[in-house]
Amino acid sequence: MLRPGAPDGELTLRGRARDLRTDGDGRPSVVDAAELETTIDYAASRELVTIRTTPDEPGAGGLLGTRASTGFRAVVDELLPHQRDARSLLYLMLDDVPVATLVSGYAMGVVAGAFPPMQRSLALQHPDLCAGWRTGGTILVEIGELGRVPMVTGPLAPSLARDGDPLAWHSFDPLPANGMRRHRRLDLVADVDAIAADVLFRDSHMAADGRETIVHEYTVRARIDPDSLSIVEIEATPQVLPWVECPLAAASARDLRGLPLHGLRPHVRAELAGPATCTHLNDTLRSLEDVIALAPML
Repeated sequence: MLRPGAPDGELTLRGRARDLRTDGDGRPSVVDAAELETTIDYAASRELVTIRTTPDEPGAGGLLGTRASTGFRAVVDELLPHQRDARSLLYLMLDDVPVATLVSGYAMGVVAGAFPPMQRSLALQHPDLCAGWRTGGTILVEIGELGRVPMVTGPLAPSLARDGDPLAWHSFDPLPANGMRRHRRLDLVADVDAIAADVLFRDSHMAADGRETIVHEYTVRARIDPDSLSIVEIEATPQVLPWVECPLAAASARDLRGLPLHGLRPHVRAELAGPATCTHLNDTLRSLEDVIALAPML
């Protein structure tokens, strides 16, 4: 999440994704890879101005002019149903566009010293949307007093690289000052009687002094029945969250026990809502549907 011009100028989202399989002898092989770059008119309308995909997706041009907020995912499904049905890496990155656009506003808040006044026509948040936005909670109390969302700075972001495992992550471009990054990882291991899933989600920000700090971070562990592809066990652990109320939402992940992975994305969006949930955790939980695409590789 980059603003190469002015801090309140156009937003560039640059995404990279990869599927990696490691065989029984520890030999890794890249199964698939994709890239996405799009420019968004953030300050005015949040509409997509440019888009480039690798491999090339001719239908992606139809997203130009679409607002990268509420309704964006529905437009992606309408224009690119083949990407959705294939659970492609490109689809995963397009699915992240509206939330990454929203989260990128954190960088503007850092420059200003506090988040800018809320633009009601563009605001996706509302009271009791999630645990952090619960009525009477820190955010809404501060908005009532200041007229804007308060500023918060998270802890330093330790490297996610793994010693002796250079292919654990695909390559990253250096993060410039006031840039932001969203890491996602979904690891699967074939266990004795289940598929073990280990998930990481992190949003981070690079300060002007070169310090990278975490804005949001969750880990999720789940066990999947290999025959029915349903969730047997699941536990979410909040690692870093901005508000004292946010960690209370982690328990909502247990509501998915017993559910099939097929249709998990729409189920989470429809059913996990309100002050007992977290929008960032929901995005992490929705990603478990992609076990369907990866499990055959095991």
